[in-house]
Amino acid sequence: MPGNGYANAGQNFNAKKRKSQELGGNDEDTTSTPPWHSTNNQNGFEDRVTFQSGKFDKRQQPFQDDSAGKGSSKFQKNLEKRQRRFDGGYKSSYKPSPSPEPASGPVVGTCQVLEKQYFRLTAPPIPSQVRPEYILRQTLDLLKKKWKKEGNYSYICDQFKSMRQDLTVQRIKNEFTINVYEIHARIALEKGDLGEYNQCQTQLRALYAQELGGSPVEFKAYRILYFIHTSNRTSLNDVLADLTKAEKETKAIKHALDVRSSLALGNYHRFFRLYLDTPNMGAYLMDMFVVRERLAALSNMCKAYKPEVKLRFVTEELGFESDNDAAQFIFEYNGQHLLQEKEGELRFLTGKAGALFEAAKSEAFRRVDIKGQI
Repeated sequence: MPGNGYANAGQNFNAKKRKSQELGGNDEDTTSTPPWHSTNNQNGFEDRVTFQSGKFDKRQQPFQDDSAGKGSSKFQKNLEKRQRRFDGGYKSSYKPSPSPEPASGPVVGTCQVLEKQYFRLTAPPIPSQVRPEYILRQTLDLLKKKWKKEGNYSYICDQFKSMRQDLTVQRIKNEFTINVYEIHARIALEKGDLGEYNQCQTQLRALYAQELGGSPVEFKAYRILYFIHTSNRTSLNDVLADLTKAEKETKAIKHALDVRSSLALGNYHRFFRLYLDTPNMGAYLMDMFVVRERLAALSNMCKAYKPEVKLRFVTEELGFESDNDAAQFIFEYNGQHLLQEKEGELRFLTGKAGALFEAAKSEAFRRVDIKGQI
């Protein structure tokens, strides 16, 4: 959550405090002459400063000469003068501002409402507006039924964000928390909402590190496919470096690693076989970058197969469900003139399509929508 004013104020205070210490400011330093002692104005700042008598007694203890019993130093006279003024009724109007009280612990919700709209917090949460865990469990059951029956993503997303917020302010981190984030992430994937998916994935990574349960292998495979989509090689290498030998043998992660390998080798035939046989919900992530890979494959086809190929060949090689889908894909890039019917079947004129799909490929790889929020 965004930082608050207290945090910034604390930083400024600490910065001043460090600066004061670096300059040698110290209450016990009595050798340096205070600035107000250098003025000639007898009614200046020196006469207006009031200290607590106990503090001054402690300070001046080493300088007192009790054995002499004769008079007082100039400093002692000034001290007595100020003390008399204090005793005569002088009181400072300054009152130090109270420091903000430290948080005593997480909020314990008391709200009994199952459905609650999400609002970004701009103030400390109120317990009566936060649902406890046993209510949130009932909410999750209700939302799963509504999603299956109605499929209203705007409503479901808002409700899940509200649930996540209630879990966060109460610092609830357990298997139920993971379940909420996993379900929301899967729904976001299904609707192509990379913004919400990425938020859930980030929190799940931290929760999995605490070994609280859930499906870490499934979501680690999604994470690999996500970084392939965003072309984030650095983060992808970090994920690969963290994989254990056992994880690499699991179906989902092995599939994701094969996808990466096929793209690195330029083996589009293998890539589209993997696309058609993706475990769990990985196909939704692959849908986000399959178009650019099809454009890259078509560009290569136009170089390797001339002057033409059967449209059925394009359909099978690029993982389309039907010839109509393959033809529609070519039409979307203004390639209507590249399809001709010969001998009772449609053919794709690769010899004339090279420049068109090379330009389309370059444009597709130039723009990567990382957030993808809807």
